[in-house]
Amino acid sequence: MAKRHAGLPRPSKRIIKKLDLLKRVRAIDANNKAKQRVLAMESDFRQRIKSHVKSLPPETSKFQKFSTNPFVLMIHCMNKGYTSISQIEADILPAKLFSSMETSAGKMVELVALPVYGWDTESVASGMHTANSALDGRKIENNLVRLATLKSGPRCLNDEMSENFADAIIANTEAWAADAGVRCVDFTYGVLYGTKKQSNKKDWHILRKLREKLPTGSMIIQPDKRWDCSFNLVIFKSPSRCGSGLIGGVTLPTTSRAS
Repeated sequence: MAKRHAGLPRPSKRIIKKLDLLKRVRAIDANNKAKQRVLAMESDFRQRIKSHVKSLPPETSKFQKFSTNPFVLMIHCMNKGYTSISQIEADILPAKLFSSMETSAGKMVELVALPVYGWDTESVASGMHTANSALDGRKIENNLVRLATLKSGPRCLNDEMSENFADAIIANTEAWAADAGVRCVDFTYGVLYGTKKQSNKKDWHILRKLREKLPTGSMIIQPDKRWDCSFNLVIFKSPSRCGSGLIGGVTLPTTSRAS
């Protein structure tokens, strides 16, 4: 087992009481604007879910219709003692259904919830390997642009993905700020469910990688024992080498909530 990093924060125990949840629901019911916002999301989610359910593979789908790693099938068959394709079919369909629904659910939250709370999702829509490919939403507030990426759960990242996020933040902070016409960038890594304790902590390593890759002295707030950091990114423009500063910040992980 890998040694725990000295700077990795230990998440505190989180208790969600039923009474607190009921208080929040009552607060929404008592606020007409909040209630209408939630009802609008409910209606949009309902329509998108109906549409997605119609596109799911039917219960009569055959094995040959699915693309599945043969080595995974080999392990599963050996574990279960299967000897026929029909036995695999009975197991593989539910797995494919859940995988499809999880992917679709994440996209639904991006398209439904983010705009309701004032986040722009259209301007960050882009192809892979572009400045905005790591982004799912954007919101401009005065001299600050808030950027967000959403993942389906607390264990979605691996080491390579953590480093890729750090690289993307460093490489694109200047472009993100210029595009929004601001000098400050706030980047949030969010998950649709789960807690910091349930996280595999690969999200925190985005912060660690940022510190390793940024020039010495760039960090304003160090990520040690924290779930956020802040840095000053100095941009030099050749040939004069005249530096201009950008303030960047990263927060993680957060979970979405309706109010």
